[in-house]
Amino acid sequence: MSYLPIWDGIVEFVAVVESGSFTSAARRLSVSVAQVSRQISALEGRLACQLLYRTTRKISITEAGNLYYQDCRHLIDTLEQAENSLADLQTSPKGKLKVTAPLAFGEETIMPLINSFLKQHPLLQIEVVLSNRKLNLIDEGVDIAVRLGPLDNLDMRARQLAQRQSFTCASPDYLKQHGTPYSLNELKHHNCLLGTLEHWRFQENGREQIIQVSGNLRCNSGRSLLDAALKGIGIVQLPDMYVGELLKSGELISILPNFKSSQEGIWGLYPVGRSSSIKVQLLLDYIADKLDVGSKY
Repeated sequence: MSYLPIWDGIVEFVAVVESGSFTSAARRLSVSVAQVSRQISALEGRLACQLLYRTTRKISITEAGNLYYQDCRHLIDTLEQAENSLADLQTSPKGKLKVTAPLAFGEETIMPLINSFLKQHPLLQIEVVLSNRKLNLIDEGVDIAVRLGPLDNLDMRARQLAQRQSFTCASPDYLKQHGTPYSLNELKHHNCLLGTLEHWRFQENGREQIIQVSGNLRCNSGRSLLDAALKGIGIVQLPDMYVGELLKSGELISILPNFKSSQEGIWGLYPVGRSSSIKVQLLLDYIADKLDVGSKY
């Protein structure tokens, strides 16, 4: 059975029954009388059943046609209700969403956006899991995962929401005491405050350079590394969400201006089966619209 034309003729048939004539039905549907007649004839042929009695003076419905009309009217009502529900969902999304994001980025950036989104759409129920562990979206029922940097080869939909830029910087006191490095090679002579990795990434003449660094402090908290940098302990490489305002105020100084750190993507991942969810798309649209990150300092 071909399902593509299954609705062909049904709308025309219902319109004829309810309006009483082919002419009125054509006017109601903004099509020609010939098209209405052709569609209903094709419908009767497909069903192998006469639905309407046609005479030169009037049209009446057969017994089979009346039964078929009742079912078709119910189908159209259900379809209209579904479309209305979808329209309502687009303006007032309802139901549950489960979101996960990295801990620090989630606290600093994603949660304020989700809170603002929730204030606009109070009928939603949003559960947020902030964790540096990469949750399995299918097994743990996650609708959206916010991820940073290169993506693994996952069987998921991925939408880039924005990019963020990291900056290599230090306090004026540190630079006054230890000097300012002007080349990547000079970093080996400085105290570099480390996160989870032992290297920093830079762009040099359009090529990525990975530089091994070392120092006397390692911590997986960006806030803790920022505090150490502000106290003059060493040089730090952190995303703009941590250092942007401090670079503006002069509390931190951006160094190595000819060697900007590589940008990394901010991604929204979601299972393939949820790609048509209006709630998912609305939240992703909102986050992408509100994220204002990148090279702006």
